[in-house]
Amino acid sequence: MLNIAMYQPDIPQNVGAMIRLCACTGVALDIIEPCGFPWNEKRIKQSAMDYLTLVKVLRHSSWQSFTQVNKDRRIVLMTTKTDTLYTDFEFQPGDILLAGQESSGVPDEVYNAADARITIPMHESARSLNIVNASAMILGEALRQTKWVNEK
Repeated sequence: MLNIAMYQPDIPQNVGAMIRLCACTGVALDIIEPCGFPWNEKRIKQSAMDYLTLVKVLRHSSWQSFTQVNKDRRIVLMTTKTDTLYTDFEFQPGDILLAGQESSGVPDEVYNAADARITIPMHESARSLNIVNASAMILGEALRQTKWVNEK
């Protein structure tokens, strides 16, 4: 099974939208804390609507806690700081797609710890996509290569 992980998310609405994405695609969501906002179930539920009950959300107190729990899984960082296109990457069942913090990405420690780094080609004058939009694009390709293809 694929997972999406959010590294110290800044925006509760993005967490809600990511919950909805994960619920609709059948993948679990890892939240690596601390978040840049107080975790408020009511606000998260407002953004996630009624999808929160459809997805497994795992909260981790730190990057170290997250990596310990997932030591046998491949972490694929979604970043603008690589040349490896997500469309050229070979995804595997069990991959965790890691999204960085909306405001600053991930620190060097996390970047270097990732097993792979992938990016979405963008217009040269653009900085980045919203993390939920980027995650949806990349997750769609990962599911095409793994789950959806294997279920046929």
